[in-house]
Amino acid sequence: MNSSLLGQNVSTAVTGQFKRDSFDSALAKNVLVVALGITINYINATMIYTFRKHQVFYTNPRYVLFIHLVINDMIQLTTSILLFVLSYILNINAFLCCIIVAFAVFTTVNTPLNLAVMAVECYIAVCFPLRHSEMCTVKRIYILIACIWALSLLSWLPDIIYFMATNPDKLFLSTLYCNIGSLVTNSFFIQKKEALYIVYFVSVWLVFIYTYFKIFFAAKSLKSVKCSETKKARNTIVLHSFQLLLCMLTYVYPMALKSIVQLFSLYYLHVIYVWYILVQILPRCASPILYGLRDVLFRNHLKKYLPCSICLRYG
Repeated sequence: MNSSLLGQNVSTAVTGQFKRDSFDSALAKNVLVVALGITINYINATMIYTFRKHQVFYTNPRYVLFIHLVINDMIQLTTSILLFVLSYILNINAFLCCIIVAFAVFTTVNTPLNLAVMAVECYIAVCFPLRHSEMCTVKRIYILIACIWALSLLSWLPDIIYFMATNPDKLFLSTLYCNIGSLVTNSFFIQKKEALYIVYFVSVWLVFIYTYFKIFFAAKSLKSVKCSETKKARNTIVLHSFQLLLCMLTYVYPMALKSIVQLFSLYYLHVIYVWYILVQILPRCASPILYGLRDVLFRNHLKKYLPCSICLRYG
């Protein structure tokens, strides 16, 4: 890493505005972000390995949905951190930027849609237990995952095709500061993107509200034996809602930026950096907590592959 480049006027991946950041400050920020990313991705990779090692998981639609969310989080976190680090060093090739931003956008849009499907699966398991195995098959879950990716493609693919078609001479030769704002400048596509995000998130919140209250009222009519299951399902939806709320902070950032600059004019780069941690990294920690720690079956298998558990077993 070239220290002279870091000591110059650089920009953070979340601001898109060039401001001076000292070398020590920039280095500390990047080291922390990369360290958090490696830690979270290591845990997520261990969870994927655990999933693949035990047939009980990949034949269960609930765990298939979960592991898709984990893989999605890994891609989103990797691309987000890559953009963050690159923004401190150099501008990158426009075509490469299109690829990186495309994966970042796809996975960002996938998250709320995947959470909505998981909420519906919880609702069916509690309210229609006898039909759950019929309605929620692994094959149908894979079809739903394909639909999730198709919907996310609709939010970005037309934009990237338009950018490539209108900038063919610059696509492979020019460099730019890589973020979605550098690629999507047409007002129509900006409004289309905002409208799609509103539709997606309103729909997801309606799904969460509907499934939560259906499970809540179903709990009153079930016997006490089932109370723990329904309570766990309600808690899972609440935690998913919190995870979605963190993800939604990404979309209120443009509106919040002006207020942040006014309120924290001297330290706003540091405040926005904290915002980046909260919005881009913290939600990626939610998935391991939701299933890796809360789910007894997955936790019992997962701890066999974590280094701390190995040390305790053989130390």
